[in-house]
Formats: sequence, structure tokens, C-alpha cells
Amino acid sequence: MFRNVIAAAAASLLLAGTALAQPIKVGLSGPFTGGSASMGVSMRDGVKLAVSEINKAGGIMGRQIQLVERDDEAKNELGVQIAQELINKEQVVATLGYINTGVALASQRFYQEAEIPVLNNVATGTAIAGQFKSPNYVFRTAANDLIQSAMIANEAIKRQGFKAPAILADSTNYGQLGREDLTRALAGMGVKPVAEEKFNIGDTDMTAQLLRAKQAGADVILTYAIGPELAQIANGMAKLGWKVPMIGSWTLSMATFIDNAGANGEGAMMPQTFIQTGDTPKRKGFIEAYQAAYKVDRIPSPVSAAQGYDSVYLLKAAIEQAKSTDGAKIRAALENLQTKVDGVVTVYDSPYTATDHEAISGNIPVFGVVKGGRVVVAHPDDIAGDKAVRVKPKS
Repeated sequence: MFRNVIAAAAASLLLAGTALAQPIKVGLSGPFTGGSASMGVSMRDGVKLAVSEINKAGGIMGRQIQLVERDDEAKNELGVQIAQELINKEQVVATLGYINTGVALASQRFYQEAEIPVLNNVATGTAIAGQFKSPNYVFRTAANDLIQSAMIANEAIKRQGFKAPAILADSTNYGQLGREDLTRALAGMGVKPVAEEKFNIGDTDMTAQLLRAKQAGADVILTYAIGPELAQIANGMAKLGWKVPMIGSWTLSMATFIDNAGANGEGAMMPQTFIQTGDTPKRKGFIEAYQAAYKVDRIPSPVSAAQGYDSVYLLKAAIEQAKSTDGAKIRAALENLQTKVDGVVTVYDSPYTATDHEAISGNIPVFGVVKGGRVVVAHPDDIAGDKAVRVKPKS
């Protein structure tokens, strides 16, 4: 009898140990092929770099993180299918990702219904983090378009003194929602765009849109689109022999814009939460680790990589605080993080609350500019001294 009790106890301990050792499955969803791939791959690689570091250090509560990767190809319908698969089949405890606003808005509702947190680390559509009422399971580590549109308008109108902006935006949710935010920001300054032009993903000839903007007297082009089409805007202006500045959303930093536009893209400006410069030890270490791991010099989309990396450490902090992988407990922990997370983009000090799921505030991004085939800081004074690391103000 006594031996049977001992044997049963030993079996229970063995089963408990096995359960504790099971990996923590985390979804990773983004476009790893197609026109948005430079963002998706950079985000994925930033996430994988953080996961590798954490797993080598013992994981989370003694458990390794297991990423379940899926390529959504920037397609809304595929994003929806992937969300359902990660929830129902893979049973992930959280998902990291979303690059494209349309994919995020279409897919996040399944995580909301399943009470599984999503850390949206690239998609910037203003509605994303507030798509659902509390309890809300969607969190963000990117600068939303409300922040970016205000920065773009301020840079173009107040800082540089342009008076006749034209807006060129793609026809996706990202482009059109961003365009709406931008027109509102300009209206707040008493400025109306002289032209608002639309184009589709995959378009290679922007002549008609550019000619209308030129004929309307535009002195600056403001953009909301992604790399390949943005390059066509810059190249289209060169073909017309018409050169006015381009100031747009953060996607002007994509490798697919810089490489495809070449000399025509020089001088383009955009808000950035992270620029590939080792101005702090944390950023220097991240850049060097990324370069060593993926055998590259220039990160294809530095913003995507840094925000992806930081999202993993935010999730780790929440799980450790919750002492659980239960979705509701992770959400509650994210909304009340007790420990600071020293990230690449910023130091996250209680970044979320029950009513605020935006980790990035308007004081954090700075302007970058394309120079010599790279993005550098446009206004060095913006990051001088203790301004190098900008922290979200406490509520």
C-alpha cells in the first residue's frame, strides 16, 4: 500500500514536471513574401532574436517559447484563416505581429472572442488598438497614424513652411485611413490639400496622379503607402522632371522604397520610432546581434525589427507577472505592468492601462530622412543628450 502511494506521488510529480516543461506557444503572423515582406521579415527576425535570447537564458518560468509562424501575404482573408488556425489548432497563448492595417482589423476579432492577447507590433491604423471595448485583448507597440499624421503635417507646414500639400495614398485600409487622419491634421492647421490622389497596390505608373498634383500647384507630396509604390512616386517625379519633397508615414524607410527609388528617393522624410544607429548601448547591441544573426548590414525595416523585438519582452514580462499563460491574466498584467522593460525603442514603464493599449506616445518618434541609401536622423537635436531615449509620460 505504502509503495503504491509513493509510486503514485512520483508519477504525479513527473507529470507536473512534464507539464511545466511544455513550451509556451506564441503565434507570429505577418507578410513574409510579397510587397510588404521587408516589413514582415524584419519584424519576424526581430521577434526570433528576442525569443532566442530568452530561451537561452532559461525561457519564461522555466519554459521555452515556441513560435508558430504563418505568412499572411498581406491578404485579409488569409489573415483571418491564420488567426483561426493559431487559436483553434495550435492553441497559442498570444500572437505577435500584423504588418498591414487591413489584415489586423479583419483578424483581431477572433483573438478578442477567444480572449487571447495580440501584441500588434507594426500595423499603425489608428483604429487598431481601440477596435474593441474593455476588456480589450489588442495591444500595440507601433506609433499609430494619429501620431504620425500630426507629425507629418507639423513637419511639412510648420517646420518647413510648405503651403500647398498634395496627398498620394494607396487604396488599402492603411492608405485611406491614414489619408483621412492626415487631412484632419492639416485641417487643424487651416490647410487643405491641393490634391488627394489614390492608386492601387502593384501600380507602376503614377504619371496621372503626379500631373494632377503638379497642375494643382503642389509644393510637397505627403504619402501613405508602402515601399514599392512609394518608389514609383519618386521615380515618376523624376520622369516628369518635377521634384518636390516627399514627406510621409514611416514606410518611406522600407528597403523596397530606398532601393527601388535609388537617387530619386534621397531626402524623403518620415516619422520613426527606431533608426538604425547605435546611439545607446541597448540599440547598439540589438543592431550588432541582428547583423550577426541574419548576415546583413542594413536592416530591411529597422522599425519593424525593433518593435517586434520589444513586443516579445513585453509579453515575457506580462506572463511572468501573471505567473500564468491564461489570456485574461496576461491581458490584466499588460494593463498593469509592475516592472520596467528596457526595450530598443524605449523604456516601457507601465506602457498600458485598461483604457490605453498604445505603448508609443507622440513624444517618442523622431523624423528620419533617406540619405546615402539609409535612413538617418533628420534633425539631430531631436535625439541630443537625454532625448535619445524618449519615454511615454505617465497617465
